[in-house]
Amino acid sequence: MKEKILALLRTSSDYISGQAICEKLGVSRTAVWKNINALKAEGYIIDAVNNKGYRLVGEPDIVTKEKIEAALTTSVIGRELYYYDETDSTNIRAKLAGETDGTHGALFVANEQNAGRGRRGRAWSTPKGTSIAMTFLLRPDVPIENVSRLTILSALATARALADTAGLQAQIKWPNDVVVGGKKICGILTEMSSEGMDIKYAVVGIGINVSMMEFPEELADKATSIKLENGTGCDRSKLVASVANHFEELYDAFVKCQDLQFMLDEYNSILVNKDEQVYVIEGYNRTEYTALGLAPNGGLRVKDKDGQESIIISGEVSVRGIYGYV
Repeated sequence: MKEKILALLRTSSDYISGQAICEKLGVSRTAVWKNINALKAEGYIIDAVNNKGYRLVGEPDIVTKEKIEAALTTSVIGRELYYYDETDSTNIRAKLAGETDGTHGALFVANEQNAGRGRRGRAWSTPKGTSIAMTFLLRPDVPIENVSRLTILSALATARALADTAGLQAQIKWPNDVVVGGKKICGILTEMSSEGMDIKYAVVGIGINVSMMEFPEELADKATSIKLENGTGCDRSKLVASVANHFEELYDAFVKCQDLQFMLDEYNSILVNKDEQVYVIEGYNRTEYTALGLAPNGGLRVKDKDGQESIIISGEVSVRGIYGYV
């Protein structure tokens, strides 16, 4: 009942009377009053005026399937949507679906995940109500060697979405981090299942820090959140939908082109260490280069001290700034 009353309040541009709600939903005035109070207790701001009725003034940052769906403009991505208030990992949920009958473009979203991980198995914590944990299940019609480029698409989609919904000008630290103010605000993990050279499915997990106000000491100088950067946070449901909307646009272009030439200029304009000195770290080896920009194949174009250019491919390679994380 609360959800139905909330839907009426959201679609009304003015006050809607209690009597009108009763008639539309076939319930009593007492039931309307109780559910309005329940919504207020959850953090919804509802203005109530005698002889006029009720008007929705503000909403708490509660992620719901309905709110995400209302903000989607996609044709495929996110149209099959799974929402969990708490789960182990959205990547795990997506992979289980990928092994069975999960459809291409399915989106898995959690308000809290307790077994999330990032690149190289590092833990990625998403405390309840403070973050976004979302994963796309994809069955891409691309050569198997091109799957890693999905991470690049996801980073640009996230940077666009942060501008749209949070007013933040994000940058990208190749290959899988989105940063604001030189600190990581989002991490991306792409995983794949294949049979020989045939792709069964790929999953792209995206974790975004939204309203955390502090981080563990070892991360304090490397991590940030939307709220720390803009002072207010953002509507997480709209942010999820915005990432999906931008991802579909980029994904469709990628599948058509089969490389990333179409987005090089935009990506390189926000590449955090473009034209700067970086270390490329592979195992125990650390080599200094100048980062030149993204290559059409998704690699990082670099130049060594002798002026020789090459392309670094992701995988177990990490890039660090000379003086710190970026």
